[in-house]
Amino acid sequence: MTAVSANRLELLQISDAVAREKGIDKDIVIGAMEEAIQKAARSRYGMENEIKAHIDRKTGDIKLYRVLEVVENVENHSTEITVEDAGEYKENAVVGDILADELPAIDFGRVAAQTAKQVIVQKVREAERARQYEEYKDKVGDLINGIVKRVEYGNVIVDLGSAEAIIRRDQLIPREHVRNGERVRAIILDVREEQRGPQIFLSRSHPDFMAKLFAGEVPEIYDGVIGIVGVSRDPGSRAKIAVTSNDASIDPVGACVGMRGSRVQAVVEELQGEKIDIIQWSSDPATYIIRALAPASVTKVVIDEDAGRMDVVVGEDQLSLAIGRRGQNVRLASQLTEWQVDIMTEADESERRQAESKVRSELFMGSLDVDETLALLLVGEGFRNLEEVAYVASEEFSAIEGFDISLVEELQSRARDALAVIAKEAEGKRKKLGVADDLVAIEGLTAPMLVTLGEAGIKTLDDLGDLAADELTSSEDGLLREYGMDIDVANEIIMAARAHWFEDEEVEEAVSEEAAEDAAPETAE
Repeated sequence: MTAVSANRLELLQISDAVAREKGIDKDIVIGAMEEAIQKAARSRYGMENEIKAHIDRKTGDIKLYRVLEVVENVENHSTEITVEDAGEYKENAVVGDILADELPAIDFGRVAAQTAKQVIVQKVREAERARQYEEYKDKVGDLINGIVKRVEYGNVIVDLGSAEAIIRRDQLIPREHVRNGERVRAIILDVREEQRGPQIFLSRSHPDFMAKLFAGEVPEIYDGVIGIVGVSRDPGSRAKIAVTSNDASIDPVGACVGMRGSRVQAVVEELQGEKIDIIQWSSDPATYIIRALAPASVTKVVIDEDAGRMDVVVGEDQLSLAIGRRGQNVRLASQLTEWQVDIMTEADESERRQAESKVRSELFMGSLDVDETLALLLVGEGFRNLEEVAYVASEEFSAIEGFDISLVEELQSRARDALAVIAKEAEGKRKKLGVADDLVAIEGLTAPMLVTLGEAGIKTLDDLGDLAADELTSSEDGLLREYGMDIDVANEIIMAARAHWFEDEEVEEAVSEEAAEDAAPETAE
Protein backbone atom coordinates (compact mmCIF):
# COMPACT_ATOMS: atom_id res chain seq x y z
CA MET A 1 0.00 0.00 0.00
CA THR A 2 2.90 2.36 0.82
CA ALA A 3 4.37 1.98 -2.68
CA VAL A 4 1.24 3.25 -4.47
CA SER A 5 0.25 5.99 -2.04
CA ALA A 6 3.71 7.44 -1.43
CA ASN A 7 4.86 10.72 -2.96
CA ARG A 8 7.15 10.52 -5.95
CA LEU A 9 10.39 10.83 -3.96
CA GLU A 10 9.40 8.04 -1.60
CA LEU A 11 8.50 5.90 -4.60
CA LEU A 12 12.08 5.92 -5.89
CA GLN A 13 13.50 5.40 -2.39
CA ILE A 14 11.25 2.39 -1.88
CA SER A 15 12.27 0.88 -5.24
CA ASP A 16 15.96 1.37 -4.34
CA ALA A 17 15.51 -0.28 -0.95
CA VAL A 18 13.57 -3.26 -2.33
CA ALA A 19 16.09 -3.79 -5.15
CA ARG A 20 19.02 -3.82 -2.69
CA GLU A 21 17.27 -6.07 -0.18
CA LYS A 22 16.16 -8.65 -2.74
CA GLY A 23 19.26 -8.42 -4.93
CA ILE A 24 17.32 -7.64 -8.11
CA ASP A 25 17.43 -4.85 -10.69
CA LYS A 26 15.77 -1.56 -9.72
CA ASP A 27 14.00 -1.43 -13.12
CA ILE A 28 12.26 -4.71 -12.27
CA VAL A 29 10.88 -3.18 -9.05
CA ILE A 30 9.71 -0.03 -10.81
CA GLY A 31 8.21 -2.17 -13.59
CA ALA A 32 6.26 -4.09 -10.94
CA MET A 33 5.03 -0.79 -9.51
CA GLU A 34 3.92 0.36 -12.97
CA GLU A 35 2.01 -2.86 -13.49
CA ALA A 36 0.36 -2.49 -10.06
CA ILE A 37 -0.68 1.10 -10.83
CA GLN A 38 -2.07 -0.01 -14.22
CA LYS A 39 -4.18 -2.68 -12.55
CA ALA A 40 -5.51 -0.21 -9.98
CA ALA A 41 -6.24 2.37 -12.69
CA ARG A 42 -8.17 -0.13 -14.79
CA SER A 43 -10.39 -0.88 -11.82
CA ARG A 44 -11.07 2.88 -11.59
CA TYR A 45 -11.51 3.73 -15.30
CA GLY A 46 -12.95 0.39 -16.41
CA MET A 47 -11.42 -3.00 -17.03
CA GLU A 48 -12.25 -2.77 -20.73
CA ASN A 49 -9.63 -0.01 -21.20
CA GLU A 50 -6.01 -0.68 -22.08
CA ILE A 51 -4.14 1.50 -19.58
CA LYS A 52 -0.38 1.96 -19.24
CA ALA A 53 1.47 3.60 -16.37
CA HIS A 54 4.91 5.17 -16.54
CA ILE A 55 7.11 6.17 -13.61
CA ASP A 56 9.90 8.59 -14.45
CA ARG A 57 13.16 6.95 -13.29
CA LYS A 58 14.66 10.34 -12.28
CA THR A 59 11.80 12.36 -10.82
CA GLY A 60 9.36 9.64 -9.75
CA ASP A 61 6.45 11.33 -11.61
CA ILE A 62 3.59 8.94 -12.44
CA LYS A 63 1.68 9.30 -15.70
CA LEU A 64 -1.30 7.27 -16.90
CA TYR A 65 -2.20 6.70 -20.53
CA ARG A 66 -5.12 5.06 -22.30
CA VAL A 67 -3.75 3.15 -25.28
CA LEU A 68 -5.74 3.39 -28.53
CA GLU A 69 -5.12 1.73 -31.89
CA VAL A 70 -6.02 3.55 -35.10
CA VAL A 71 -8.35 1.40 -37.26
CA GLU A 72 -10.70 1.85 -40.22
CA ASN A 73 -13.78 0.41 -38.53
CA VAL A 74 -14.04 0.63 -34.76
CA GLU A 75 -15.30 -2.52 -33.05
CA ASN A 76 -14.19 -1.73 -29.49
CA HIS A 77 -14.46 1.97 -28.53
CA SER A 78 -12.34 1.39 -25.41
CA THR A 79 -9.21 0.34 -27.30
CA GLU A 80 -9.76 1.52 -30.92
CA ILE A 81 -10.23 4.89 -32.68
CA THR A 82 -10.91 5.97 -36.26
CA VAL A 83 -8.44 7.92 -38.40
CA GLU A 84 -10.68 11.02 -38.27
CA ASP A 85 -10.97 11.02 -34.44
CA ALA A 86 -7.27 10.31 -34.06
CA GLY A 87 -6.50 13.73 -35.51
CA GLU A 88 -6.96 15.45 -32.14
CA TYR A 89 -4.15 13.30 -30.68
CA LYS A 90 -1.79 13.12 -33.63
CA GLU A 91 -1.57 14.85 -36.97
CA ASN A 92 -1.58 12.66 -40.08
CA ALA A 93 -2.45 9.53 -38.10
CA VAL A 94 -2.75 6.38 -40.20
CA VAL A 95 -4.27 2.96 -39.65
CA GLY A 96 -2.03 0.90 -37.38
CA ASP A 97 -0.72 3.80 -35.28
CA ILE A 98 -0.80 3.40 -31.50
CA LEU A 99 -1.91 6.52 -29.62
CA ALA A 100 -1.52 7.41 -25.95
CA ASP A 101 -4.34 9.40 -24.39
CA GLU A 102 -3.06 10.87 -21.13
CA LEU A 103 -5.40 10.43 -18.18
CA PRO A 104 -5.66 12.59 -15.06
CA ALA A 105 -3.97 11.39 -11.87
CA ILE A 106 -6.16 9.48 -9.49
CA ASP A 107 -6.24 8.83 -5.77
CA PHE A 108 -6.20 5.10 -5.07
CA GLY A 109 -8.75 3.75 -2.65
CA ARG A 110 -7.94 1.17 0.01
CA VAL A 111 -8.98 -1.82 -2.15
CA ALA A 112 -7.07 -0.59 -5.20
CA ALA A 113 -3.98 0.08 -3.10
CA GLN A 114 -4.11 -3.37 -1.55
CA THR A 115 -4.44 -4.94 -5.01
CA ALA A 116 -1.47 -2.92 -6.21
CA LYS A 117 0.59 -4.03 -3.23
CA GLN A 118 -0.15 -7.69 -4.00
CA VAL A 119 0.95 -7.24 -7.61
CA ILE A 120 4.21 -5.61 -6.53
CA VAL A 121 4.95 -8.33 -3.98
CA GLN A 122 4.21 -11.06 -6.54
CA LYS A 123 6.35 -9.50 -9.27
CA VAL A 124 9.25 -8.86 -6.92
CA ARG A 125 9.05 -12.45 -5.65
CA GLU A 126 9.08 -13.81 -9.23
CA ALA A 127 12.09 -11.65 -10.08
CA GLU A 128 13.89 -12.79 -6.93
CA ARG A 129 13.25 -16.44 -7.79
CA ALA A 130 14.50 -15.96 -11.34
CA ARG A 131 17.64 -14.27 -10.01
CA GLN A 132 18.27 -17.12 -7.55
CA TYR A 133 17.89 -19.76 -10.25
CA GLU A 134 20.23 -17.94 -12.64
CA GLU A 135 22.78 -17.48 -9.85
CA TYR A 136 22.90 -21.11 -8.72
CA LYS A 137 21.99 -23.23 -11.77
CA ASP A 138 25.60 -23.34 -13.00
CA LYS A 139 27.07 -24.00 -9.53
CA VAL A 140 26.04 -27.66 -9.23
CA GLY A 141 28.98 -29.55 -7.72
CA ASP A 142 30.47 -26.45 -6.07
CA LEU A 143 31.35 -26.34 -2.38
CA ILE A 144 29.30 -23.73 -0.52
CA ASN A 145 28.99 -22.31 3.00
CA GLY A 146 25.75 -21.44 4.76
CA ILE A 147 24.14 -20.95 8.14
CA VAL A 148 21.58 -23.39 9.52
CA LYS A 149 18.27 -21.54 9.60
CA ARG A 150 16.06 -24.32 10.94
CA VAL A 151 15.62 -28.09 11.04
CA GLU A 152 12.32 -29.56 9.81
CA TYR A 153 11.63 -33.29 10.15
CA GLY A 154 15.34 -34.06 9.88
CA ASN A 155 15.82 -31.84 6.82
CA VAL A 156 18.12 -28.85 7.30
CA ILE A 157 17.21 -25.47 5.83
CA VAL A 158 20.38 -23.48 5.09
CA ASP A 159 20.63 -19.71 4.56
CA LEU A 160 23.12 -19.08 1.75
CA GLY A 161 22.80 -15.31 2.06
CA SER A 162 21.08 -14.70 -1.28
CA ALA A 163 18.88 -17.81 -1.19
CA GLU A 164 17.72 -20.71 0.91
CA ALA A 165 18.79 -24.31 0.33
CA ILE A 166 17.92 -27.67 1.84
CA ILE A 167 19.99 -30.64 2.96
CA ARG A 168 17.64 -33.60 2.98
CA ARG A 169 17.96 -36.08 5.79
CA ASP A 170 19.49 -38.76 3.52
CA GLN A 171 22.15 -36.27 2.34
CA LEU A 172 23.42 -35.58 5.86
CA ILE A 173 26.23 -37.57 7.45
CA PRO A 174 24.59 -40.28 9.63
CA ARG A 175 24.37 -39.42 13.34
CA GLU A 176 25.29 -35.82 12.51
CA HIS A 177 23.59 -33.16 14.67
CA VAL A 178 23.27 -29.60 13.43
CA ARG A 179 21.86 -26.65 15.38
CA ASN A 180 20.29 -23.37 14.38
CA GLY A 181 22.87 -20.70 13.72
CA GLU A 182 25.72 -23.14 13.03
CA ARG A 183 27.84 -22.66 9.93
CA VAL A 184 27.70 -25.67 7.59
CA ARG A 185 29.55 -26.69 4.43
CA ALA A 186 28.10 -28.82 1.63
CA ILE A 187 28.13 -29.22 -2.15
CA ILE A 188 25.30 -28.09 -4.39
CA LEU A 189 23.77 -31.37 -5.53
CA ASP A 190 20.93 -30.07 -7.71
CA VAL A 191 19.09 -26.87 -8.62
CA ARG A 192 15.53 -27.25 -9.84
CA GLU A 193 13.17 -24.60 -11.17
CA GLU A 194 9.83 -25.49 -9.60
CA GLN A 195 6.48 -23.72 -9.41
CA ARG A 196 7.10 -22.49 -5.87
CA GLY A 197 10.51 -21.17 -6.85
CA PRO A 198 14.02 -22.57 -7.35
CA GLN A 199 14.86 -25.48 -5.06
CA ILE A 200 18.55 -25.76 -4.17
CA PHE A 201 19.55 -29.17 -2.82
CA LEU A 202 22.79 -29.63 -0.89
CA SER A 203 24.66 -32.76 0.17
CA ARG A 204 27.26 -33.69 2.78
CA SER A 205 27.15 -37.44 2.11
CA HIS A 206 27.96 -37.39 -1.62
CA PRO A 207 31.48 -38.60 -2.61
CA ASP A 208 32.10 -35.32 -4.43
CA PHE A 209 31.77 -33.46 -1.12
CA MET A 210 34.87 -35.21 0.20
CA ALA A 211 36.69 -34.58 -3.10
CA LYS A 212 35.93 -30.85 -2.84
CA LEU A 213 37.13 -30.77 0.77
CA PHE A 214 40.46 -32.30 -0.28
CA ALA A 215 40.72 -29.77 -3.12
CA GLY A 216 40.32 -27.04 -0.54
CA GLU A 217 42.96 -28.48 1.79
CA VAL A 218 45.53 -29.65 -0.77
CA PRO A 219 46.87 -26.85 -3.03
CA GLU A 220 48.34 -29.40 -5.44
CA ILE A 221 44.82 -30.70 -6.21
CA TYR A 222 43.50 -27.17 -6.74
CA ASP A 223 46.43 -26.43 -9.08
CA GLY A 224 45.86 -29.65 -11.05
CA VAL A 225 49.20 -31.24 -10.19
CA ILE A 226 47.40 -34.00 -8.28
CA GLY A 227 44.19 -35.47 -9.68
CA ILE A 228 41.38 -37.27 -7.85
CA VAL A 229 40.51 -40.36 -9.90
CA GLY A 230 37.74 -41.80 -7.75
CA VAL A 231 35.99 -41.58 -4.39
CA SER A 232 33.84 -44.12 -2.59
CA ARG A 233 32.17 -43.40 0.74
CA ASP A 234 30.23 -45.00 3.51
CA PRO A 235 29.25 -41.60 5.00
CA GLY A 236 30.23 -41.12 8.61
CA SER A 237 32.11 -44.43 8.74
CA ARG A 238 34.79 -44.97 6.11
CA ALA A 239 35.91 -43.74 2.71
CA LYS A 240 38.50 -44.43 0.04
CA ILE A 241 39.95 -41.86 -2.35
CA ALA A 242 42.27 -42.64 -5.28
CA VAL A 243 44.75 -39.95 -6.33
CA THR A 244 47.43 -39.63 -9.00
CA SER A 245 50.20 -37.15 -9.70
CA ASN A 246 51.09 -35.45 -12.98
CA ASP A 247 54.53 -34.71 -11.56
CA ALA A 248 56.77 -37.73 -10.87
CA SER A 249 58.56 -35.81 -8.10
CA ILE A 250 55.37 -35.35 -6.06
CA ASP A 251 53.93 -38.16 -3.95
CA PRO A 252 50.14 -37.78 -4.29
CA VAL A 253 49.34 -39.75 -1.14
CA GLY A 254 51.85 -37.84 0.99
CA ALA A 255 50.60 -34.50 -0.32
CA CYS A 256 47.01 -35.39 0.62
CA VAL A 257 48.02 -36.60 4.08
CA GLY A 258 50.03 -33.45 4.79
CA MET A 259 52.60 -32.71 7.46
CA ARG A 260 51.82 -34.97 10.42
CA GLY A 261 48.45 -35.69 8.82
CA SER A 262 47.25 -32.09 9.08
CA ARG A 263 45.51 -31.99 5.70
CA VAL A 264 43.64 -35.26 5.92
CA GLN A 265 42.78 -34.57 9.56
CA ALA A 266 41.02 -31.35 8.57
CA VAL A 267 38.83 -33.33 6.16
CA VAL A 268 38.21 -36.06 8.75
CA GLU A 269 36.99 -33.48 11.27
CA GLU A 270 34.59 -31.96 8.72
CA LEU A 271 33.25 -35.47 7.97
CA GLN A 272 32.55 -36.21 11.63
CA GLY A 273 35.49 -38.59 12.13
CA GLU A 274 35.07 -40.59 8.91
CA LYS A 275 38.12 -42.84 8.38
CA ILE A 276 39.77 -42.14 5.03
CA ASP A 277 42.05 -44.46 3.05
CA ILE A 278 44.13 -42.49 0.52
CA ILE A 279 45.25 -44.73 -2.35
CA GLN A 280 47.61 -44.09 -5.25
CA TRP A 281 45.80 -44.86 -8.51
CA SER A 282 47.34 -47.32 -10.98
CA SER A 283 46.50 -47.99 -14.62
CA ASP A 284 47.06 -51.71 -13.90
CA PRO A 285 43.74 -53.09 -12.59
CA ALA A 286 45.40 -55.75 -10.42
CA THR A 287 47.72 -53.24 -8.73
CA TYR A 288 44.82 -50.82 -8.28
CA ILE A 289 42.58 -53.38 -6.53
CA ILE A 290 45.46 -54.56 -4.31
CA ARG A 291 45.97 -50.99 -3.11
CA ALA A 292 42.22 -50.41 -2.77
CA LEU A 293 41.81 -53.44 -0.50
CA ALA A 294 44.47 -52.19 1.95
CA PRO A 295 45.15 -52.86 4.77
CA ALA A 296 44.51 -56.48 3.68
CA SER A 297 47.37 -58.34 1.92
CA VAL A 298 46.43 -59.94 -1.42
CA THR A 299 48.00 -63.19 -2.64
CA LYS A 300 46.68 -63.31 -6.21
CA VAL A 301 44.30 -61.52 -8.56
CA VAL A 302 42.47 -63.24 -11.44
CA ILE A 303 40.88 -60.80 -13.89
CA ASP A 304 37.91 -61.51 -16.17
CA GLU A 305 37.86 -58.42 -18.37
CA ASP A 306 34.83 -59.50 -20.41
CA ALA A 307 32.70 -59.84 -17.28
CA GLY A 308 34.31 -56.87 -15.52
CA ARG A 309 35.05 -59.09 -12.55
CA MET A 310 38.09 -59.80 -10.39
CA ASP A 311 38.67 -62.83 -8.19
CA VAL A 312 40.95 -61.73 -5.36
CA VAL A 313 42.73 -64.46 -3.38
CA VAL A 314 43.86 -63.73 0.18
CA GLY A 315 45.28 -65.77 3.04
CA GLU A 316 42.89 -67.23 5.61
CA ASP A 317 44.07 -64.71 8.22
CA GLN A 318 43.42 -61.82 5.80
CA LEU A 319 39.88 -62.76 4.76
CA SER A 320 37.96 -60.81 7.40
CA LEU A 321 40.27 -57.80 6.93
CA ALA A 322 39.77 -57.81 3.14
CA ILE A 323 36.00 -58.11 3.40
CA GLY A 324 35.68 -55.65 6.29
CA ARG A 325 32.87 -55.23 8.74
CA ARG A 326 29.60 -56.05 6.97
CA GLY A 327 31.53 -56.20 3.68
CA GLN A 328 32.46 -52.52 3.90
CA ASN A 329 36.09 -52.76 2.74
CA VAL A 330 35.46 -54.86 -0.36
CA ARG A 331 32.32 -52.86 -1.21
CA LEU A 332 34.19 -49.54 -1.12
CA ALA A 333 37.10 -51.03 -3.09
CA SER A 334 34.69 -52.33 -5.72
CA GLN A 335 32.98 -48.92 -6.03
CA LEU A 336 36.33 -47.14 -6.24
CA THR A 337 37.84 -49.38 -8.93
CA GLU A 338 34.52 -50.00 -10.76
CA TRP A 339 35.22 -53.73 -10.85
CA GLN A 340 33.08 -56.49 -9.40
CA VAL A 341 35.31 -58.01 -6.73
CA ASP A 342 34.97 -61.50 -5.27
CA ILE A 343 37.14 -62.27 -2.24
CA MET A 344 38.18 -65.86 -1.57
CA THR A 345 40.77 -67.72 0.44
CA GLU A 346 43.59 -69.72 -1.10
CA ALA A 347 41.75 -72.91 -0.10
CA ASP A 348 38.53 -71.74 -1.77
CA GLU A 349 40.41 -70.77 -4.92
CA SER A 350 42.19 -74.11 -5.02
CA GLU A 351 38.91 -75.97 -4.55
CA ARG A 352 37.24 -74.01 -7.33
CA ARG A 353 40.18 -74.52 -9.64
CA GLN A 354 40.08 -78.26 -8.98
CA ALA A 355 36.33 -78.35 -9.67
CA GLU A 356 36.81 -76.53 -12.99
CA SER A 357 39.72 -78.81 -13.86
CA LYS A 358 37.59 -81.86 -13.12
CA VAL A 359 34.74 -80.65 -15.36
CA ARG A 360 37.11 -79.91 -18.25
CA SER A 361 39.07 -83.14 -17.89
CA GLU A 362 35.82 -85.16 -17.88
CA LEU A 363 34.77 -83.32 -21.04
CA PHE A 364 38.04 -84.23 -22.78
CA MET A 365 37.96 -87.83 -21.50
CA GLY A 366 34.41 -88.34 -22.76
CA SER A 367 34.63 -86.49 -26.08
CA LEU A 368 38.21 -87.27 -27.11
CA ASP A 369 38.33 -90.82 -25.65
CA VAL A 370 41.62 -90.16 -23.81
CA ASP A 371 42.77 -91.25 -20.37
CA GLU A 372 42.71 -89.01 -17.29
CA THR A 373 46.42 -88.22 -17.47
CA LEU A 374 46.22 -86.82 -21.00
CA ALA A 375 42.98 -84.96 -20.21
CA LEU A 376 44.57 -83.31 -17.15
CA LEU A 377 47.59 -82.40 -19.24
CA LEU A 378 45.35 -80.59 -21.73
CA VAL A 379 43.63 -78.74 -18.89
CA GLY A 380 47.00 -77.84 -17.41
CA GLU A 381 48.09 -76.36 -20.74
CA GLY A 382 45.09 -74.03 -20.67
CA PHE A 383 42.66 -75.77 -23.04
CA ARG A 384 39.11 -74.92 -21.91
CA ASN A 385 36.87 -76.51 -24.55
CA LEU A 386 36.75 -78.70 -27.62
CA GLU A 387 36.91 -75.74 -30.01
CA GLU A 388 40.33 -74.77 -28.70
CA VAL A 389 41.60 -78.35 -29.12
CA ALA A 390 40.15 -78.65 -32.63
CA TYR A 391 41.29 -75.37 -34.12
CA VAL A 392 44.46 -74.27 -32.34
CA ALA A 393 47.49 -74.11 -34.68
CA SER A 394 49.03 -77.59 -34.83
CA GLU A 395 52.54 -76.11 -34.49
CA GLU A 396 51.57 -74.48 -31.21
CA PHE A 397 49.87 -77.71 -30.07
CA SER A 398 52.86 -79.94 -30.90
CA ALA A 399 55.20 -77.58 -29.01
CA ILE A 400 53.80 -79.04 -25.77
CA GLU A 401 56.28 -81.43 -24.24
CA GLY A 402 55.37 -85.06 -25.00
CA PHE A 403 53.08 -84.19 -27.93
CA ASP A 404 54.20 -85.20 -31.41
CA ILE A 405 52.52 -84.25 -34.68
CA SER A 406 50.66 -87.55 -35.04
CA LEU A 407 49.12 -87.25 -31.53
CA VAL A 408 48.11 -83.67 -32.22
CA GLU A 409 46.44 -84.59 -35.52
CA GLU A 410 44.57 -87.46 -33.86
CA LEU A 411 43.34 -85.26 -30.98
CA GLN A 412 42.22 -82.51 -33.34
CA SER A 413 40.45 -85.04 -35.57
CA ARG A 414 38.57 -86.49 -32.59
CA ALA A 415 37.71 -82.97 -31.35
CA ARG A 416 36.24 -82.03 -34.74
CA ASP A 417 34.26 -85.25 -34.90
CA ALA A 418 32.89 -84.60 -31.40
CA LEU A 419 31.95 -81.04 -32.34
CA ALA A 420 30.21 -82.33 -35.47
CA VAL A 421 28.14 -84.76 -33.39
CA ILE A 422 27.25 -81.98 -30.93
CA ALA A 423 26.35 -79.66 -33.80
CA LYS A 424 24.13 -82.31 -35.42
CA GLU A 425 22.28 -82.96 -32.17
CA ALA A 426 21.94 -79.21 -31.60
CA GLU A 427 20.64 -78.71 -35.14
CA GLY A 428 17.88 -81.21 -34.49
CA LYS A 429 16.97 -79.45 -31.23
CA ARG A 430 17.03 -76.08 -33.00
CA LYS A 431 14.51 -77.18 -35.60
CA LYS A 432 12.34 -78.76 -32.95
CA LEU A 433 12.36 -75.48 -30.98
CA GLY A 434 11.34 -73.58 -34.12
CA VAL A 435 14.42 -71.34 -34.33
CA ALA A 436 14.39 -69.70 -37.78
CA ASP A 437 16.91 -70.78 -40.42
CA ASP A 438 17.85 -67.10 -40.89
CA LEU A 439 19.69 -67.19 -37.57
CA VAL A 440 21.91 -70.06 -38.74
CA ALA A 441 23.49 -67.80 -41.36
CA ILE A 442 24.68 -65.26 -38.76
CA GLU A 443 28.42 -65.57 -38.27
CA GLY A 444 29.43 -66.20 -34.67
CA LEU A 445 26.37 -68.24 -33.67
CA THR A 446 26.93 -71.97 -33.24
CA ALA A 447 24.23 -74.64 -33.21
CA PRO A 448 24.39 -75.04 -29.39
CA MET A 449 24.07 -71.26 -29.03
CA LEU A 450 20.95 -71.29 -31.22
CA VAL A 451 19.45 -74.02 -29.02
CA THR A 452 20.15 -71.91 -25.91
CA LEU A 453 18.53 -68.89 -27.59
CA GLY A 454 15.54 -70.96 -28.71
CA GLU A 455 15.01 -72.25 -25.17
CA ALA A 456 14.93 -68.59 -24.04
CA GLY A 457 12.29 -67.73 -26.66
CA ILE A 458 14.66 -66.01 -29.12
CA LYS A 459 13.63 -67.66 -32.39
CA THR A 460 13.64 -64.99 -35.13
CA LEU A 461 15.88 -62.21 -36.45
CA ASP A 462 13.56 -59.65 -34.87
CA ASP A 463 13.74 -61.40 -31.48
CA LEU A 464 17.54 -61.30 -31.60
CA GLY A 465 17.67 -57.76 -33.00
CA ASP A 466 15.61 -56.45 -30.07
CA LEU A 467 18.30 -57.55 -27.58
CA ALA A 468 21.25 -55.55 -26.27
CA ALA A 469 24.77 -56.99 -26.27
CA ASP A 470 24.94 -57.32 -22.49
CA GLU A 471 21.74 -59.40 -22.53
CA LEU A 472 23.82 -62.02 -24.33
CA THR A 473 27.14 -61.69 -22.51
CA SER A 474 26.37 -60.60 -18.92
CA SER A 475 28.10 -62.90 -16.45
CA GLU A 476 25.02 -62.85 -14.22
CA ASP A 477 22.10 -63.42 -16.59
CA GLY A 478 23.45 -63.23 -20.16
CA LEU A 479 21.73 -65.76 -22.42
CA LEU A 480 25.05 -66.91 -23.93
CA ARG A 481 27.28 -66.37 -20.87
CA GLU A 482 28.32 -70.05 -20.75
CA TYR A 483 30.00 -69.68 -24.17
CA GLY A 484 32.33 -66.87 -23.07
CA MET A 485 31.23 -64.58 -25.90
CA ASP A 486 33.05 -61.25 -26.28
CA ILE A 487 30.94 -58.08 -26.10
CA ASP A 488 32.19 -56.93 -29.54
CA VAL A 489 31.16 -60.23 -31.13
CA ALA A 490 27.75 -59.92 -29.46
CA ASN A 491 27.31 -56.43 -30.97
CA GLU A 492 28.21 -57.73 -34.44
CA ILE A 493 25.69 -60.58 -34.10
CA ILE A 494 22.90 -58.22 -33.04
CA MET A 495 23.67 -55.78 -35.87
CA ALA A 496 23.58 -58.69 -38.35
CA ALA A 497 20.15 -59.65 -36.99
CA ARG A 498 18.96 -56.06 -37.51
CA ALA A 499 20.33 -55.75 -41.05
CA HIS A 500 17.00 -56.69 -42.67
CA TRP A 501 15.31 -53.74 -40.93
CA PHE A 502 17.41 -51.31 -42.96
CA GLU A 503 16.96 -53.35 -46.14
CA ASP A 504 13.17 -53.11 -45.67
CA GLU A 505 13.45 -49.33 -45.29
CA GLU A 506 15.51 -49.08 -48.48
CA VAL A 507 12.93 -51.15 -50.38
CA GLU A 508 10.11 -48.92 -49.10
CA GLU A 509 12.00 -45.79 -50.17
CA ALA A 510 12.64 -47.29 -53.64
CA VAL A 511 8.95 -48.19 -54.03
CA SER A 512 7.95 -44.67 -52.97
CA GLU A 513 10.33 -43.12 -55.49
CA GLU A 514 9.00 -45.37 -58.29
CA ALA A 515 5.44 -44.48 -57.39
CA ALA A 516 6.33 -40.77 -57.47
CA GLU A 517 7.97 -41.13 -60.88
CA ASP A 518 4.93 -43.01 -62.27
CA ALA A 519 2.60 -40.34 -60.94
CA ALA A 520 4.65 -37.44 -62.34
CA PRO A 521 3.39 -37.63 -66.02
CA GLU A 522 -0.22 -37.82 -64.82
CA THR A 523 0.30 -34.70 -62.77
CA ALA A 524 1.80 -32.94 -65.76
CA GLU A 525 -1.25 -33.73 -67.88
